[in-house]
Formats: sequence, structure tokens, C-alpha cells
Amino acid sequence: MAIEIKAPAFPESVADGEVASWHKAEGDTVARDELLVEIETDKVVMEVVAPEAGVLTRIAVPEGETIESEALLAVLEPGVVAEPVAAEATAESAPAANEGEADALPMGPAVRQLVDQHGLDPNAIKGTGKGGRLTKEDVLAHIAAKPAAAPAPTAVPAAVAAPEAPTGERIEKRVPMTRMRARIAERLLDASQQTAMLTTFNEVNMAPLMKLRSQYKDQFEKTHNGTRLGFMGFFVKACCEALKRFPEVNASIDGNDVVYHGYQDIGVAVSTNDGLVVPVLRDADFMSIADVEAAIRDLGLKARDKKLTIDEMTGGTFTVSNGGVFGSLLSTPILNPPQTGILGMHTIQERPVAIDGQVVIQPMMYLALSYDHRLIDGKTAVQFLVTVKGLIEDPARILLQL
Repeated sequence: MAIEIKAPAFPESVADGEVASWHKAEGDTVARDELLVEIETDKVVMEVVAPEAGVLTRIAVPEGETIESEALLAVLEPGVVAEPVAAEATAESAPAANEGEADALPMGPAVRQLVDQHGLDPNAIKGTGKGGRLTKEDVLAHIAAKPAAAPAPTAVPAAVAAPEAPTGERIEKRVPMTRMRARIAERLLDASQQTAMLTTFNEVNMAPLMKLRSQYKDQFEKTHNGTRLGFMGFFVKACCEALKRFPEVNASIDGNDVVYHGYQDIGVAVSTNDGLVVPVLRDADFMSIADVEAAIRDLGLKARDKKLTIDEMTGGTFTVSNGGVFGSLLSTPILNPPQTGILGMHTIQERPVAIDGQVVIQPMMYLALSYDHRLIDGKTAVQFLVTVKGLIEDPARILLQL
């Protein structure tokens, strides 16, 4: 009765594998425990051997194909096969005939590549695998021991022979995308392909806001139960005011219709270990700066602990992203559809600027506004960004709504 030869059961961390190389062809006779095929997974190379002696009647998966756990690889017709046994006996009775022949020593393609790369004699390496096969660990152990065993050369010119550089295993890891990362990738690709995205830039002098923050941060924290005074609260409020003046930036496109939102729900980009998430501040235009700062802190903690709800992640009419916390000097943020605008904040750097005819050093921040050119004209985008700049450089205007 024919025997089905299947791929090994892969561990949970390995989604699939690839048939790296067949060591036998259809119609070949094989001995029991003889190597048939090597399967390369994301982490290791697995060997599949013949369960019985016989003839390989069918190969179901050719080299280079991807297979899943326990997939059918080949069909073996069992039977007594004397040829491989006799050949093995001959090899055992005359080991001297195989000395110096690299091909006579059984090893996988990955091991052979490592041996050839370092110019090693495989017969000088003791194999610990089944039937004396060389494994990757055998070769690496031999390489590690080789410099220690060799006597130190005396008076060898550097130009004649350079010492062999220490080698290590070049590790690569292949893992499937998480559901969140796959969704992020899908949305970013859609944004770049389905919108006419353009970015305009400006810079803002942060000195007035930094002075205000330095003056009142301690009192602010005491008054608002430990809520710290940051920059995000001012930028969110400045964006709310600018969105009221330029409603196109707060709108979205739905087919052939433009939906103008009479409220400002501001998404705040938060980085987590699983990717970037954008929780939403509902009705941010009615929130105080203290409310905004407290809400951003709470949403950030929820994002870190993976406790954000669907409601907190959906909606939003405009987004603010602060890449400056990671040191980004300048970037072009990608839209978060169906929104048509996103503001990118960046790191604060001291730079020479001209003020009243004098060159002075000021803490400056680059601002970037990415927008959908299908709905927002360049003039509107620039005016929106200039409005945000003006409000930040004179923060009293935010409080007075000027």
C-alpha cells in the first residue's frame, strides 16, 4: 500500500513553509530514513526522511512552492530496496575512497553553502546529525573553535594574509502581519491611491507659548488635579478655531457629495507597540485646554493598555499628529480618510530667525498640513496653516477667540 509523505506539523509561530530542495526525483529508490526533501520555514530548515524503503512514485509539491502544515509532499511505494543498503555498506567498507570529497558527506544546501562560504573541509567536521549528517550548528561550532585551535602566526605581513573576520549567524525572521498592522497598511495605501494628497509647510515661533507654559505649568497642574500643561491642548484648540474659519478643511467627500461637519471631532495620533492609532476627541471645540490635555492623557493610557473602544476610534473630522515627540524635524503626514486634512507637528529646534531686523535665536517648529486637493485649494490650505501659526504665536488669541 502506498504511503503518503506529509510535511511536518509547523509550530504556531510558523504560518507556512517553502519546499527548498528535493534530494530525490520521481522513480528514485530510497532507503529507510534517507533524506527526501528540505522545507524552509520562517525560522528553521526542516528535513523530511523516508519512513520506509521503497520507490518515490510521485512528488506532489515542486521546489519553490509554499506549503502549509502537514500538507501532502509525495507518495512512496514501499518495498525492499537493496541498492542503497549495498551502496551504504560499500561506503562503510571503504571510507578512504570518500575522503576529500565534499559531496560524499551528507549535508543540506544551507550547510553546504556555509561550508563553501568559509572554505572548510567538511570531512574535518564531526557531524552530529542522523547518520553522521552535518548540521548548521556543527559548522558554526567548528568555525568558532578554529581560531582558538590554530597557532598564532609569527611575522606574517598584513598584506599577505589578513586574519579571518569573526562570523555570526545572519538571522532573519518572517512573521505574518498582525490584524492591526494589516489594517493600517490597507488604509494608508488607500489614502495614497484614492486622494489627491498634497502638503504645505510653515514654521511657528514657539517662544511665546513656551514662556506661557513655563509661567503657569505648576499652577495649572495643581488647579486641574495633576493634569500637565502641554502643547497639544493649544494646537488642538488652534485647529478648532481654524476649522471654523475654513470649513472645507473640516469636511469630507462622500461619492460626489461634500459633507460639511458643523462640529470639530479631532483625532489625535497615538503611537503604540502594535502601530499608530487615532482616538478621537469629541466636540473638541467645546473643551477647555485642561479638558483636552486630560482626555489625551487618558486616551494614550488606554491605547497603551489596548483598552480603546470602537467608539473612541471611529469618526473624527480632522487629525493632529505630533511626530516631534520622536525627534522628527519635518514630515509629510498621510491623510486619515474620509478626512481631508491632517496637521503634522514636529520637534522644536533653536534656529536663527529675523525679528524686527535683528537675527535672534528662537525655538522654532515646522508645521505640515496634508490635504486632499480634490476639495481643498492651495490657497485655503495655506490660509488655514497661517491661522494656526498666528494663534500659536499669540496664544492669548486662542482664549479670546480672536
